[in-house]
Amino acid sequence: MQLSEAKLLIVDDDVDVLSAAKLLLKRHLKHVDIEKNPEKIPFLINNGNYDIVLLDMNFTRDVSSGREGFQWLDRILDLSPKMTVIMVTAYGDVEMAVRAIKAGATDFVLKPWENDKLLATLEKAMDSRKAEGDTEDTLPSKAPQSNLIAQSTSMQMVLETAERVAPTDANVLILGENGTGKTQLARHIHERSLRTQKPFVCVDLGALSENLFESELFGHVKGAFTDARDDRAGRFEEAQGGTIFLDEIGNLPLALQAKLLTVIQERRVTRVGSNRPVAVDVRLICATNRDIDDMVANRSFRQDLLYRINTIELELPPLRERPDDIAPLAEFYLKQFRKKYNRPVTSISSALIKKMQQYTWPGNIRELQHAVERAVILAQEKVLQPDDLFLKNAGSEPAAATAFDLEDMEKNMIVKALKRYNGNITDAARELGLSRAALYRRLEKYGL
Repeated sequence: MQLSEAKLLIVDDDVDVLSAAKLLLKRHLKHVDIEKNPEKIPFLINNGNYDIVLLDMNFTRDVSSGREGFQWLDRILDLSPKMTVIMVTAYGDVEMAVRAIKAGATDFVLKPWENDKLLATLEKAMDSRKAEGDTEDTLPSKAPQSNLIAQSTSMQMVLETAERVAPTDANVLILGENGTGKTQLARHIHERSLRTQKPFVCVDLGALSENLFESELFGHVKGAFTDARDDRAGRFEEAQGGTIFLDEIGNLPLALQAKLLTVIQERRVTRVGSNRPVAVDVRLICATNRDIDDMVANRSFRQDLLYRINTIELELPPLRERPDDIAPLAEFYLKQFRKKYNRPVTSISSALIKKMQQYTWPGNIRELQHAVERAVILAQEKVLQPDDLFLKNAGSEPAAATAFDLEDMEKNMIVKALKRYNGNITDAARELGLSRAALYRRLEKYGL
């Protein structure tokens, strides 16, 4: 793909910078979107199909350290691991540039930029993206989601119900432990619904503070509060005609449950600072890893809200209860990562499959994915053997292990991984089976 055909997103809290960048780049690129509110990044990435993101490193809460920029870089790469991200800052230095590249950014630009240099950086990024696409033997874009592989009877029953429910507009509640694939199942239902051509908007309610809840879900008007410099549609309006997926709904405080219930009942939202309701037409899918019936019994979750969201209830079984799916899931990831990393690993030994089926997988499919990825990267032979797969808490552990011992072990593992990959956060996190955000939190915790 040429630069002129690329789709670009620019995120910066400086309106003047956004205007100048768009004025310059719209003459050279097919499509340029600008956004000053970084909180909209997840929606834009999920729905915008961008090739490049120009991301400011510093926002109003954190003027010069770059911390917010790194957090948003991590979020973008979690949502779209192959996204080309170029970091932009007025406070750049060599150390920060190196950190940005190690954290997964493609390049680094200082502002005020020189127009020719900015264009050259974008050209270089697109050339690299094209080279990756030409050399990487990827899985077909329509390959099934890994957690939807279903040889076990329990998983087949879930998918059969999902297939019957998908064409309807029935509200769905998905239950299951962390890592069982609730988000993927929600997307699976949306893609098989009559709303498939409309947006699929995912909202992590567990990550929303009470102060941001109404603005994020229902929107706000200009002047509604201090930072409300423009009118902004909320997630319900963004999902108009499509599906809104409310993840971790069990974490919602009672006061906010009441506000959500009103919107679901009336099918209307009122932006913060406005008195004019806006009609919304969305299909609602919710999910939680908590015992929602127990929460209702304890009066920490409203029974009337539960009735509204669980017209159909689907429960994803944990991986330890579906051993028949472990081998095909492992093979799926083996093929995926063998091609991604150009490794000669061809198969998994029967001894390793047996070991995997005996393991409890506390992190479920997400843990299996990370374990196979790490094994493919580090394996010395073409066939994965039991010793190639590191499984947390597998085998015996010292009975007298203390919290301090475990923390010390974790710190040592992180130090070793960072040394192995010369400080590269992305590669170290991958080997440790962590997200970049989780690794950053541990680095801060241990002062590394």
